[in-house]
Amino acid sequence: MDLILLRHGKAEDFNPQGDGARSLVEKGCEQARRAAKSLKRAKLLPEIVLTSPFVRARQTAEVFCETAGIPGAVIQSWLSCGMSPEEALGELSSFADFKRVAIVGHEPDFSRLIEWVLGAAGGGVEVKKGAIACLRVNPPSRHGLLVYLIPPKLTGVEDEFGD
Repeated sequence: MDLILLRHGKAEDFNPQGDGARSLVEKGCEQARRAAKSLKRAKLLPEIVLTSPFVRARQTAEVFCETAGIPGAVIQSWLSCGMSPEEALGELSSFADFKRVAIVGHEPDFSRLIEWVLGAAGGGVEVKKGAIACLRVNPPSRHGLLVYLIPPKLTGVEDEFGD
């Protein structure tokens, strides 16, 4: 399967209800729109989108799906902050019938997943807010291939918002 990792967009710095309640700011919504447009243009849209239950991830997934014109995301508790690579690939086994699956989640979880699948270590990967990465994996197998990692700057968001 091609596993697309979409890190949530830029969110508010603080929410009195806690980290899980932090909402996207306009820049974060635009990052999600740009990610969807980029994958749509490249004909690389996922068949299904899975998302963390955290507000900023759910909102990223909603904007992404709406912009891409695909069905809404399915909330998965295992995508919450602190996801382990082993857990992710184990859970993704349930979605093996899909050719292309997207997950919307958090750092450093995504960087750890990429490094683990590639057999790399030491913090050499960073997935910025609004970035898109794709791993070719066969869950639950650990080994895979990095197909692409697109920073948000290449989708045009930083040009408009000056980051």
